[in-house]
Amino acid sequence: MTTAVAAPAAAPPAAEAKVRHAWTQHGLLFVVPFLAVYLAFLVWPVVLGVRMSLSSVNIAGTNDRFVGFGNYAEAFGDPRMWRSLWNTLVFTALSTVPLVLLGLALALLVHHLRFVQWLWRLSFFGPFLLPSAVVSLLWLQMIYPPGYGLINGTFGLDVLWLGDPSVAMWSVVLTTVWWTVGFNFLLYLAALQSIPHHLYEAAALDGAGAWARLRSITLPMLGRTTALIVVLQLLASLKVFDQIYLMTGGGPQDSTRPIIEYAYDVGFTGYRIGYASAVSYILFAIIVVVSLAQLRLFRKRAEDS
Repeated sequence: MTTAVAAPAAAPPAAEAKVRHAWTQHGLLFVVPFLAVYLAFLVWPVVLGVRMSLSSVNIAGTNDRFVGFGNYAEAFGDPRMWRSLWNTLVFTALSTVPLVLLGLALALLVHHLRFVQWLWRLSFFGPFLLPSAVVSLLWLQMIYPPGYGLINGTFGLDVLWLGDPSVAMWSVVLTTVWWTVGFNFLLYLAALQSIPHHLYEAAALDGAGAWARLRSITLPMLGRTTALIVVLQLLASLKVFDQIYLMTGGGPQDSTRPIIEYAYDVGFTGYRIGYASAVSYILFAIIVVVSLAQLRLFRKRAEDS
């Protein structure tokens, strides 16, 4: 004859609530340092920037008069602001496509190479580790100089890569692709290595060739990674500043000046911090709209598939 073992008595509701409350208090103690930094260095600057965009404050902090949406109205009527915004959109369009496609191509190449993979990874990812000043100086002094530059000297050309308004933007895009493609390459390579190998074996047994396996297995499995890379690349290209400022200064004839550089110029050269803040928040609104549109588009595609 077996005897039933009594189940342990459940904790009283009051005791359980007390334990939960204690855990909540301890959790808040861990959150407070991060929350304080977040509020001080992100939320407060955003609030302060909005306030400044609604005023006529200058770089010295004087002439701080409330002008409402006057700065925004002036910005929408400013042809130089529209020109800089157009340059930013052109740079984004020209750089995003090759950075995504070339990153994928390099990742596929390295993934299938079976010798000295570490060397290929270092070669493709190495430039991404260089500071923007080093990259800009390298291309400015060694690749693009007329006459003795690497491109003109090798192919016998006489092109003003950074001095011709019709070529300067393409030159900056080429530099940016060489510099930053390693990041997308690394994301794609990690995603390729996570695809189960048995899928390729099963497809090969069914007679699928290399292109069929790429189209039917690899690209669909890389869908989420591609969505992430496209969103990150769009955001990075819309915020371009460093290499253009160092290589061309926005010239020649404002043909490469992005909107962030325009905001910098009117804020720190023209001393109009309020107007510069308004221009910055116009770009911020565009970035938010593009991000939400991209995320919604990729989410819809994922649901349909």
